[in-house]
Amino acid sequence: MKTSYALIATLLMTAGTSAFAAQSAVVKNPLSVHVLNLQTGQPTAGIEVELDQKQQDNWVKLASGVTDNNGRISALFPQEKAASTGSYRVVFKTGDFYKKENQKTFFPEIPVEFNMDANGEHYHIPLLLSPFGYSTYRGN
Repeated sequence: MKTSYALIATLLMTAGTSAFAAQSAVVKNPLSVHVLNLQTGQPTAGIEVELDQKQQDNWVKLASGVTDNNGRISALFPQEKAASTGSYRVVFKTGDFYKKENQKTFFPEIPVEFNMDANGEHYHIPLLLSPFGYSTYRGN
């Protein structure tokens, strides 16, 4: 019986440690985004988001992802790349999303340019979206 309790305790500790490690990996990622639908007040799943970095006079694509059921991409910055100080942008591909929804929109893409410091801070960019307007800000 003692062996069973010891095995269960070990399994619980291992699962907790794995969950903490996975959560820490996400927390360490310097960039996340969130899209909310202003018409419904609900998260917006299925929007492709691209991350670009300005290098000299050109934008270079670093990563892309698609918002999940909660309207989020919790780790958009490439895991294998260190964050560096510079100019970045996220481009929300809203036209593709609204086309799938068979709905008109005025904004086929919404680029949000921002400056990032390589100081270990987390950058969160929420987008409040409707077909004919949007708002964004630096979140936390």
